[in-house]
Amino acid sequence: MRGRPLSRPNPAVGAILVKDGIVVGEGWTQPGGRPHAEAVALAQAGPAARGATLFVTLEPCAHVSERGPSCADLALASGLARVVVGVRDPDHRTCGEGIARLQAAGIAADLADDPNCRASLAGFLSLKQARRPFVTLKLALTADGFIARPDGTSKWITGPEARAHAHLERAMSDAILVGGGTLRADRPQLDVRLAGLERRSPRRFVLTRGAVPDGWEGLADPAHLPQVQYLLVEGGAGVAQAFLAAGLIDRLLLYRAPVTFGEGIAPLPDGIPAGFKLSDRRRLGKDTLEVYLRA
Repeated sequence: MRGRPLSRPNPAVGAILVKDGIVVGEGWTQPGGRPHAEAVALAQAGPAARGATLFVTLEPCAHVSERGPSCADLALASGLARVVVGVRDPDHRTCGEGIARLQAAGIAADLADDPNCRASLAGFLSLKQARRPFVTLKLALTADGFIARPDGTSKWITGPEARAHAHLERAMSDAILVGGGTLRADRPQLDVRLAGLERRSPRRFVLTRGAVPDGWEGLADPAHLPQVQYLLVEGGAGVAQAFLAAGLIDRLLLYRAPVTFGEGIAPLPDGIPAGFKLSDRRRLGKDTLEVYLRA
């Protein structure tokens, strides 16, 4: 997770080297995509990598790039005894070839097909397999399900702990999107205001037929965003309902505040949409966070 989202356009991969029950090297994909997680872990381990086991969330790449050797070749040269792979790489240049190359050289290579590894690579896998980002819809709701009063006013429904968590979610996203109405009404900054994470502020997109302010990008097709693995949809009931209706939401992030409006703008008038399952619930100060994943 430390590599996300700065590893783009590469996936954020994690790697750990273990020898005789001791971790001798660890690494994650570095900003800009290089060096890869395996290369970082192997460099840290040095000679201790010989005879060790490499645990890596994604299959080691098998193709040579102008940016460096393949991770499969690095693994072969290091004298590893075993490699455990979390998820097969869907990239056609590697898909299965990394594992096959290791096995052909006599290295035990096992594919775990682990759901936790798959979840950690959700954006990369979605981009490769569904040809669109992994999309999270974030909503700050009152206890009775409204994001704003009837006149559209809504500032600070949730408390500081929930807002800080929302900024952390922004820091883990490549891009953030709102509707034109939200942009015109609220003029949101949508940056990351957490100490030390400011440079992780995502690209800002708006769905609008009007002019796009400086620092924003207009978007014609939300299903196709080049090099965006994780998209955070933040603004407007209309945008939320449209994305849900189009089947483009993979994860719901609901911050519920212990206040009621009685009436107002409700993005989920029928409650949690069918096909979503609660995966996490926690308290954030006075508020409650609920996370739902598409089943």
